[in-house]
Amino acid sequence: MGTEHSKNEQRSSMVFLRKGPKLPAWEDALLSGKEPKSLLKRGLRYVSLSLIMKGMTSTPDFLWGLPEVQKLNLSRNQLVVIPPSLGKLDRLVVLNLGGNCLKCLPKEIGLLRNLKVLFVNMNCLTEVPAELSLCRKLEVLSLSHNCISQLPLSFTDLTSLRKLNLSNNRFVQIPLCIFALRNLDFLHLGSNRLESIAESVQYLVNLQIFIIENNNIRSLPRSLCFITTLELLNVDYNAIQTLPDDLYLLRRLQRIAWNPMDKGLHIAHNPLSRPLPEVIEGGLDVLFNYLREKKEHN
Repeated sequence: MGTEHSKNEQRSSMVFLRKGPKLPAWEDALLSGKEPKSLLKRGLRYVSLSLIMKGMTSTPDFLWGLPEVQKLNLSRNQLVVIPPSLGKLDRLVVLNLGGNCLKCLPKEIGLLRNLKVLFVNMNCLTEVPAELSLCRKLEVLSLSHNCISQLPLSFTDLTSLRKLNLSNNRFVQIPLCIFALRNLDFLHLGSNRLESIAESVQYLVNLQIFIIENNNIRSLPRSLCFITTLELLNVDYNAIQTLPDDLYLLRRLQRIAWNPMDKGLHIAHNPLSRPLPEVIEGGLDVLFNYLREKKEHN
């Protein structure tokens, strides 16, 4: 009888254990005595480590003893700070810190000289450390959905940068350092507080996608028309009344686009002066012909 009772107790405790909260993979590995290196995945190109959605409020100390990591994903946790130890992971090529509660980045991020891709979107950043400009190999940078209003002038050194997302921040004007990034082919500044676009935008000679929707922009500069590489120009939801006569020079814009994913000219939800709304209804060719004729008669 006593033996059967103890067996029932053992079964019920096992059931209780099974129903308990599951340990995050990295905690499970460490508690079972496994080497932290067992968490690493060795792909064809990169050694990677993913600690996505682990409910972490701080980074585990073992992380900084894994210098071979090249791709690190710490996204969608509750991290408040990234320690200076980040600089020890100097082989990092891809770093994803998106979806946390970070208010700043450590200056030691500048030690990641091999970094090519950095996501710090959906955090609480109010500024970006000037030391980030030491990551000269950086090609992709997303700082969207933060509280940033300016960038350090040293950003002009990020000459390899091709894709930059600054949407959903607090920029009142486009930072001057951006106009020095001649290799940019993608620039997203949607949902900020922009009121104008500087004529210097013409220096972005390789820009293919330019998104400035949902701002307070009243007019487009003539110099924008000289970026003939543009394939997508999104100025939806602004305060634009007129269009520059030279807009027809943007021959790679193939249509008036309505779907956010489509290439072309997005110009909906602007208080365009007449007859522009009616002209646009005829399509991009009709708009370009109208602007060309208007210029010839002026």
